[in-house]
Amino acid sequence: MSEPTRPAVRALVVVPTYNEASSLADVVARALAVEADRYALHVLVVDDGSPDGTGRLADALAASDERVHVLHRPSKGGLGPAYRAGLGWGLARGYDALCEMDADGSHDPADLARLLQALEGADLVIGSRYVPGGAVRDWPRRRMALSSGGNRYVQLVTGMPVADATSGFRVFRRPVLEALRLETVRSDGYSFQLEMVLRTWRAGFRVVEVPITFVERRAGASKISRAIVAEAVWRVATWGLSGPRRCSGVHPDSVAAR
Repeated sequence: MSEPTRPAVRALVVVPTYNEASSLADVVARALAVEADRYALHVLVVDDGSPDGTGRLADALAASDERVHVLHRPSKGGLGPAYRAGLGWGLARGYDALCEMDADGSHDPADLARLLQALEGADLVIGSRYVPGGAVRDWPRRRMALSSGGNRYVQLVTGMPVADATSGFRVFRRPVLEALRLETVRSDGYSFQLEMVLRTWRAGFRVVEVPITFVERRAGASKISRAIVAEAVWRVATWGLSGPRRCSGVHPDSVAAR
């Protein structure tokens, strides 16, 4: 007697955009082409009023494929608010796994299959540049030093055993986001990624890192600024001083509690 077929798991890939018209169509097409075992993939483009027509392009992609959705925001509000809106949209519509991925081609959509596979034994899977097998291509030394040094700073100040807490390529199980309560996450810039993984780990959820190769964007401009870096530095210091340097035990909704 054959085993019963497990139902498909609905996964939403949230892609925040601001002036990414040159790369968005390719990234979305490659994400939808991923074959990830029993996962049914959809894409949500969260556009912050891009003046280059990214929002209109996203609407055209959605009109041609029912698996593509678009959330328009009136203006550029930062990575954190965009992800809060996009992840909240996915939770409200019953998605089981919620992914974060950049729109500029730096993340290889094909790696979604490995991240989702790892989610079978984790609550949060991070596509990591700084674990064995991970790599970064085409970054200048200064950018590499800022990123790798920033992650070491996070580990030192918070005690969190995550090598790439700043990675923007990750997948959450739904119960994690429900437990963290997105509306209470206050970071606006790239420190949003730091806050999410730190709170996930402290709450007792299992975090797993999967090696990826990160490639510098071929078009468009990076959104990182001195203000964003400064926000991350002071927020990490605040979290390190105010919070525990260890997790609070296994969360009852973690895969580790099964």
